[in-house]
Amino acid sequence: MTTTRDARGWPSATDDDNRVGPLADLRVVDIATLFAGPSAATILADFGADVLKIEHPRQPDGARTHGKSKAGKGLWWLMLGRNKRTATLDLSTPEGREIMLALAREADVVIENFRPGTLERWGLDYETLAADNPGLVLARVTGFGQAGPMARRPAFGTLAEAMSGFAHSTGQPDGPPTLPPLALADNIAGLAAAIAILTALHARAGTGQGQAIDLAIIEPILAMLGPQLLAFDQLGHVTQRAGNRSENNAPRNTYLTKDGHWVAISSSSTSVAQRVMRLVGRPDLVEQPWFVSGVERAKHADEIDDAVARWIADRPMSDVIAAFEAAHAAIAPVYDMSQVVADEQLGAIGAIATVDDPDLGPVRMQNVLFRMSKTPGAIRHTGRAHGADTNAVLAGLGYDPDTIARLHADGIV
Repeated sequence: MTTTRDARGWPSATDDDNRVGPLADLRVVDIATLFAGPSAATILADFGADVLKIEHPRQPDGARTHGKSKAGKGLWWLMLGRNKRTATLDLSTPEGREIMLALAREADVVIENFRPGTLERWGLDYETLAADNPGLVLARVTGFGQAGPMARRPAFGTLAEAMSGFAHSTGQPDGPPTLPPLALADNIAGLAAAIAILTALHARAGTGQGQAIDLAIIEPILAMLGPQLLAFDQLGHVTQRAGNRSENNAPRNTYLTKDGHWVAISSSSTSVAQRVMRLVGRPDLVEQPWFVSGVERAKHADEIDDAVARWIADRPMSDVIAAFEAAHAAIAPVYDMSQVVADEQLGAIGAIATVDDPDLGPVRMQNVLFRMSKTPGAIRHTGRAHGADTNAVLAGLGYDPDTIARLHADGIV
């Protein structure tokens, strides 16, 4: 690998990281761990940003060993770490601090998720990081934000899913509050953090000044709950668990076909609900005064669901989907991942990418989030090994081989 420095002095690996995309001029230092902050960095990297992932020399990011693995490689990391260069650095040491300051001087963005006060304790607060680079954007992604009585508590997305009201309103009516089987709050926060970063960079284009972003993981998932907070504020209404039903419309549920497949139906618009009920042989319900309101239909979900479920249970899935499509009513099969990767529609839009991994060969993963007609994103490589680019980064910063060797021996990198 040939390491050079770009026009601003940032070390860049030119031989094996041919970055393209609308964000190719951005330099990002990702010092966050696990999911929320790193997923924001992945989104930026997918669209060309030069993301340098910094990990502790002896304590790699926990995402590397989270979930399933193959041949000793964490599969989650292959996706979360994609398109990033990786280097190691002990930020808590004086020399580690100096290296971080050198990186920050040339960066556009730093992403962190340490407990509030940690960067300050290390002498890496925003004012210090931005002293020689006033255009720097620092994204601080934590469980509960930088202030308040819970700010310094350890927090993960699970706590945000619980405290936001999401878990309370999720699950069966007679069952417990239900947490999602994935890092939902973290990934929603990652999306929000990416938006916040790009917003701050847009503001910088007009002022030349960067800023610090304070994003609590609990806030984006709270925002995703839509009008629940307003309904409580104005009506005293607390949304309760309804399983796969919705308190806002009906029919909305999953239904079992004759040949043992599940399908999902949504009828948020009254016109779709009308077509569904006519299709399943209950046009009489369409004539009821309450049918024109989604909320009122939800109050009659037992009768509506019974009619839909009986009709679907008498037919194989292929016939059910064909009939719904002919009626211009919304329906989809409930897939497991084996069906996701085989789906023609997802294949047609390129939602799943095949990427070569140096150890595992071709691997399939979710593609970049959206398609752009002129400046598309791309997956250039899977998540790299712990510290794979450390020496190249240090050399790009001007460290000679003897000093780099000493930094390794001293545990700084």
